Parts: sequence; structure tokens; C-alpha cells
Amino acid sequence: MFNKIYWLFLLLPFQALANDEPLSLDRIVPSNFTLAFPNEDNIRPSVSTFEVNNFALMSNEIGERWAIVTLTNQASGRRTVNQKHLMALVANGQHITPFEISQPFKAGETLSLTIYFGVSKFPILTVFSRTKT
Repeated sequence: MFNKIYWLFLLLPFQALANDEPLSLDRIVPSNFTLAFPNEDNIRPSVSTFEVNNFALMSNEIGERWAIVTLTNQASGRRTVNQKHLMALVANGQHITPFEISQPFKAGETLSLTIYFGVSKFPILTVFSRTKT
């Protein structure tokens, strides 16, 4: 009996990996594409020193939404980006925040991060930060 339980627990991680859906790069929305969804609740990311330079959007068949986001810390000192500093707009007009992230940046440093935004029926259209109040 113990031997069967042992093998079951040994195989569980491999079963979980077998169900992972591969990600595909989504079509890129042109930077001059104007979006004007209503935002009555004024949902915005927290003010930070992080500027979004560019991003590449990814998804899979089960609706997971990911983004490779290149950010620059515009501060003259060390800062840490977290999930409150970034937001994504999805195709139904909803604003979503990424799952927990915490990445330190040196002054003026630029880094690319792979960020998970959860599962959504609608694709991500843009990823943004807020550097001014």
C-alpha cells in the first residue's frame, strides 16, 4: 500500500506539468491604436517611477494572460516594482492587475519581466504604469 502511495505522489508533479498549456505570442496592438473605454471608478495603477518601455503579450488556450514587460526605473535611487505599479486593459474594458511581483531595480535600470495577469476570456490590449499623479 505504501509503495502505491509513494508512486502516486512521485507522479503527481509530472501530471501537473503535462497539463501545462504552451503560451503563444498574441497579435501586437499598434501603439497609435486609441482606446477609449469608460473608467468611471478611475481605476489606475499606483504612482511610481517605473515607465513601461514596451511589452509583448502572450496567452494560451485556457485563457491565461501573460506579458513580457520592459520597464525603466526613472528614479535616481533603488526602487522595487510591485503589482500595484502596473495594470493591463483587456478587450472588455476591464482594468486588471498582475499577480504578485516584486523586483528591485537600480537607479536608471531597465529590465524585462515576465508577468502573469491571471485568466481572462478577453485578451490584454495594453500594459501601463503611472509615473505622474
